[in-house]
Amino acid sequence: MVHDDVPVATILVVDDERDLASLLDFNLRQAGFETLLASTGAEALAVARRRVPDLVLLDLMLPDLSGTEVCRQLKADARTRNVPVVMLTAKGDELDRVVGFELGADDYVVKPFSVRELVLRVQAVLRRAAGPALERAPEAVGAIRVDVEAHRCWVAGAEIELTPIEFKLLTTFMTRLGRVQSRDRLLEDVWEMSGELETRTVDTHVKRLREKLGPARDLLETVRGVGYRLVDPSDKK
Repeated sequence: MVHDDVPVATILVVDDERDLASLLDFNLRQAGFETLLASTGAEALAVARRRVPDLVLLDLMLPDLSGTEVCRQLKADARTRNVPVVMLTAKGDELDRVVGFELGADDYVVKPFSVRELVLRVQAVLRRAAGPALERAPEAVGAIRVDVEAHRCWVAGAEIELTPIEFKLLTTFMTRLGRVQSRDRLLEDVWEMSGELETRTVDTHVKRLREKLGPARDLLETVRGVGYRLVDPSDKK
C-alpha cells in the first residue's frame, strides 16, 4: 500500500527483460501504482507521448535506442521534460551514473537490486517531485548567486545549468552554510530517502555540482569521514 503522503502515480517501466518487467509491474501495482510497459526505446517514447507518466523506470541496455538517448529525448520534449527518470542498469561504472545524472536522471539503480528498495526509491522521487518549496537559501555565497523562484544559478556572473537535483543540493548547502552535511542527512533531505539505503548517488552529484561551480568549486568542501559543507569565502581567509 502506498503511504498517504505519496500520490497514486503512473509508472512507465522500460525494460526488455520480460521476467524483470513482469516482476516490477507486479510489485509496483501491489504498492498502489498504475503501470505502463515498454520493451524498446522507441516504444517507450511512443507510450510517453500518448500518456505522460508520473515517473519512468528506464533500463539503459535496450535493443534499439540506448536508455541515455531515451532519457535525452524525454528531457528535450516539453511534455515530458519534468517527468522524473530512475535509470536501471547492470552497469555500475561511475561514468554511466554521471552521464545519466547529467541528462537529468533523478536516481540510478544497479542490477541486481532489491525490489522493495526500488519501490521506496520510486516513492521518494515522487514525493520530491511534488514536495514543498525549497528552504530559503541566501541569494549569494561568494561568487555563487541563485534565484530560487526562477530556478537559476550564476557563478562569477555567468549562468550555469543545473539539474533539479543539483539545484536542490546547492540550495541545501547554501541554506546550511558552514555546517557539515552527512551523506545520510543529504539522502533524507534532498532525495527524501532513508539514510540507511547505501548509495553513491550523493558523491556523484556533489562531484558534478563541484565541476559546474568552476571558480567557486573550492567553496564546496569534503570533510573526510563525515560529509560535505559549503563555506563562505571570507571564512577561508
